[in-house]
Amino acid sequence: MKIIELPIKVEFNDQKDYIYPSLIESRGELTLVDTGYPFCLKLIEEAIIKNHYQIGQLKNIIITHYDMDHIGSLREFKDQFPWINIIASDTESKYISGQVKSERLKQAEEMQQHMPKELQEFGKSFISQLKEQKHVSVDRVVYNGDLILDKSCEVVATPGHTSGHISLFFPHLNSVITGDAAVHQDHKLMIANPDYCLNMEDAKKSLAKLKKLDANTYYCYHGGKYTKTNAFLY
Repeated sequence: MKIIELPIKVEFNDQKDYIYPSLIESRGELTLVDTGYPFCLKLIEEAIIKNHYQIGQLKNIIITHYDMDHIGSLREFKDQFPWINIIASDTESKYISGQVKSERLKQAEEMQQHMPKELQEFGKSFISQLKEQKHVSVDRVVYNGDLILDKSCEVVATPGHTSGHISLFFPHLNSVITGDAAVHQDHKLMIANPDYCLNMEDAKKSLAKLKKLDANTYYCYHGGKYTKTNAFLY
């Protein structure tokens, strides 16, 4: 088994950036962690091919949490490749499937009421994008401590950014896929986008939880791969 970082160059809302979905290869089968923005399917497929794999090898998609830059292309993946199993936490699965109004949409609507006039249009556009997000059913619901991917990966509940956020710990690889529970910034692991954290205290506890795992490598969706050999943990 190995984890491959997929740097994806994106432009969204006039902002250019990189996101870093993770690809897990095991016994010739692939698992993708998070699917990028709504336009990212082709970009991710190209990155998979660039790493000498084929989309037909993709068996699972694990979603760390329900945010547009993580599930934007999920419906398109499922529509085009229906054999793929979608995996998410119990809490996040309700938002992904549309059973429950997402926390992020509620947050955006509340923020809109107090937003300065010069940001009102941006706020309306963001709310509209959230409402247009396509829903999709989750095939497997997971919980904290569950062992998945042939028991090689432990599901780690890391709430804060969202209430049902999960990260993934690979003990034998000494590696963690963090989602937005941690971002690689200034050569450190830090809380991702604090202004959008739904519960800052939980986010701090989750970051501490990931650091306590003392992994050698952390695959961060924002900021890219962090290794203890070239960065400072604290």
